[in-house]
This record gives sequence, C-alpha cells and structure tokens, in this order.
Amino acid sequence: MSHDDDHAPDGGLRLDLNATFHRRRALQMLVGAGAVALLGVGCGEGETAGTAATTAATGTASTTGSTTDATTSDAACSDTIPQETAGPYPGDGSNGPNVLNQDGVVRSDIRSSFGGMSGTAEGVALTVVLELLDANDGCTPLTGAALYLWHCDRDGGYSLYSSGLEDQNYLRGMQVASSDGTVTFSTIFPGCYPGRWPHMHFEVYASEADAAGGGQPAATSQLALPKAFCETIYARSEYGSSAGNLAQLSLQTDNVFADDGAVHQIPRMSGTAGSGLTARLTVPV
Repeated sequence: MSHDDDHAPDGGLRLDLNATFHRRRALQMLVGAGAVALLGVGCGEGETAGTAATTAATGTASTTGSTTDATTSDAACSDTIPQETAGPYPGDGSNGPNVLNQDGVVRSDIRSSFGGMSGTAEGVALTVVLELLDANDGCTPLTGAALYLWHCDRDGGYSLYSSGLEDQNYLRGMQVASSDGTVTFSTIFPGCYPGRWPHMHFEVYASEADAAGGGQPAATSQLALPKAFCETIYARSEYGSSAGNLAQLSLQTDNVFADDGAVHQIPRMSGTAGSGLTARLTVPV
C-alpha cells in the first residue's frame, strides 16, 4: 500500500477566539510549509523496550509507561503544540472528502464507519485522551473547542482514500472539549506503513460549528507513538508488516518529527495489549 510523503503544510477560546485562531493560522501560512523551526531536542525513538514492552508483554497493567514517555510527552503550556502537516488523507474537505459536516462525526468511538457506511477497524484497543489548554489564557481548559482525530488502520490504510477503503470512514471522529478541556476517543493502535513513524493526526477548531462550517483549524498536529509500545504491538501477527516497516524508521529521520524528535508529541502510555491501552497528551494551543 503506497502513501504520499507527509510534509509540513496556534488561541484563546473567549469572545475573541475566532479572530485569535485565524491570526495564528495566517502566521502559520506565512511561515510556510516545511519551515517550522522547533526545539531541536531528540527523544522517544531511541528508548529501549524496557518497562513499556515488558508491561505489554506480561499483561501487567501500568500507569507510568516507559521512562522516556513519562519525561518527554507533555509540553509546558508555554510551548504550543507543534504545527504539522495534515497529510494527504485528512478527510476535512481540504483534499477531497469532508466528514466534518456529516451527521455522526461527533462521537467518542471511532472504530466503526458512520453515516450510511459500514465496517469496523480491527486491532488492539486504544483510548486516546487529549487535554486542550489555552496557552494565551493561563493554560485554562479550552472548553467547547472541537478536536478532529484520524489515523490509519492496522494495515496502514486510510479510510476514504486507500484502495479498498473508499467506502469506509472509520478511524475518523470529532469530540467537543469538556469543562476540563479533555476529549476522549476509543480507537485502535494504528499500524506502521513504509516511510512514516507510527502516528495519529488531529486538528483543533474553535468549535464544532467552526469545524463543520469550513473554518480554519487553530492547530494541526500529530501524535508520535512510543517505540517500545509499537514494537510490542507490532509483534502480534495481525499487524502484518508493521514490525518490519518500523525497523527501517526512526523519529530522527521521519519527515515530520525529525525537527525536534517529537518532544512535545509523544503521549504517556499505560495499559496492556490484552486489556487495552491508553495514550494521554496535553495539547496547548
């Protein structure tokens, strides 16, 4: 299955939210695709299997993840989430299909298709919890903001785009941030396809209405999944060629994460393959 390379194409949620978000978007466009200068600090990919892999393999639940995960996952709130490319398969109307204006897209469980499409993505269960914070307002929760999450299936395919998946829209969904700024999704651990480190895409909008109405996202970014957990999950037969693909990659050479080693984009992981995993990340915008 072939994939085009992903290359790189920040606002209060108060009365002036939309204006602030759109000014950030304009600044992002001026910076230009591929020219975002980040911190230049490497992390994550170089971790050994260690605690995380042992935890997942033995089935012993963990709330800490690997050492690297715990020390490098969350950005300080003053550091807004890095802007990244939405990639060639966004499903947000910018490159073909648009799920953001469809009934049913606002949902927490994104494993199955919706809106007249049928089909369910199989794989190791994964809960994704993202905490949206307003970096311009003392790191207060971005209550009411909308986050759209999407990623590939265990075979590396993207619904709506990949061959044989054009009639599916699973592994795509939107959640509105609660009073504490969190959004939660039930999904699966994505596979690893050639040329890209295992990742998940997301966009943050001022509101559900803004997303559905074609508004510009305040932030477009990606999660970089920790190596130790990837190695353990990809050892399972149902993940096919993912282990072999991962062996050819590193965060330092990935065309999206190489600039800073995804220092602010690696989630804290807990759980096991058998009982289900949880990935948590703070997202300051």
